[in-house]
Amino acid sequence: MTLDKRFDGLPTRELAGGLTLIDAKTHKSRRRGLGGLESLPPEQALQIPTSSVHTFSMKFPLDLIWLSRDGTVVRVDREIPRGKMRACFKAKSVIEVAAGHADAFVDALSN
Repeated sequence: MTLDKRFDGLPTRELAGGLTLIDAKTHKSRRRGLGGLESLPPEQALQIPTSSVHTFSMKFPLDLIWLSRDGTVVRVDREIPRGKMRACFKAKSVIEVAAGHADAFVDALSN
């Protein structure tokens, strides 16, 4: 599996079903997120330690999987288009995945 070069050096975690979770550990990776990418492969997602995100620079819709401190799924927002803001103050991080693919990641996280 090939990751976009913007993710070089970031930690990744392999999940069940061939899914890859990229951890946005650096300030630059958190700030940049997925903005400007043409697409994100359905088997890849970016986890960002935050309780709010925006999609102003997105070129494709996202599903957002909000996680508590212990990694429990708190909420899933689906099909978030460009130009929106979302927040979940019960969450300590969010997983951004291409729209329509949240369920695969939620299932993999529960295994």
